[in-house]
Amino acid sequence: MATVPNKNNPAQPTAPAAGPKYTSPMAAKYTTTSAVPRGNQTFLFDRNNYIWMFAGLACILLGFILMSGGKSPDPHQFNYAEIYSARRITIAPILILIGFGIEAYAIMKKPAVKEL
Repeated sequence: MATVPNKNNPAQPTAPAAGPKYTSPMAAKYTTTSAVPRGNQTFLFDRNNYIWMFAGLACILLGFILMSGGKSPDPHQFNYAEIYSARRITIAPILILIGFGIEAYAIMKKPAVKEL
């Protein structure tokens, strides 16, 4: 390895000479261009991903809101029809599962790569 000579004492080298930076041949295989470049940063998600994420979150929250309630005015009386209504037993869990599916889609969706 070549070195740069010291200005004060030419016989004593101080630092190695700057050579080409080594990059692994496998580095090109694992580098991805799916992230959207923004200045010095690259974001994993773009605007559409966040819109899908908020839609999934809204769907999950709506499912939990539909599932809530069922308080009886008399704590000693059980209201079977209110607790086991189709809204709480069927619709709300389906909405929550759809919301989780939307969230998974939003995370897995590749952002659009814009050519500069």
